[in-house]
Amino acid sequence: MKVFNIVFVVLFIIFAGLQYNDPDPYIWVPIYLYSAWFCFKASRKQFYPVWYAVGIFIYLAYATYKIFDANGLIDWFTKHHSESLVESMKAEKPWIEETREFFGLLICVAVLGINWVYGNRLKRKA
Repeated sequence: MKVFNIVFVVLFIIFAGLQYNDPDPYIWVPIYLYSAWFCFKASRKQFYPVWYAVGIFIYLAYATYKIFDANGLIDWFTKHHSESLVESMKAEKPWIEETREFFGLLICVAVLGINWVYGNRLKRKA
C-alpha cells in the first residue's frame, strides 16, 4: 500500500500541475491536491476515514453532475458516439473536457475508497 500511495501522490501532483491551463484550475487543483495529501498521509500509515468519506461524497456528487451536464458524459456517449478522449490533449470540444473530468473524479474516488477500506481493516486488526 505504501508504493500504491506514493505512486498516486506523484500522479495527483502531476494532475494538479497540468491544470494550469484549464478554464477552472481553482476547482481542479484542490481536488487533486486533496487526494494527493491523503495518499501521502496513507503512505505514512495515517488514515482519516471521515475525510475520505467527505472527499468521496463531494467527488461523487460532482461526478453525478458531470454525467448529466449539457456537455457531460451522456452527451459524449450519445451525441458524439464515445469519441476518443485521448486523440489530442487540447480539449477543444467541451464534451471531451467534461468527460475527462468525470473520469478524473472517478480515479480520486477509487483511490480514496481503497485507502478508506484499507485503513478500516488496519483499525479493526489493532
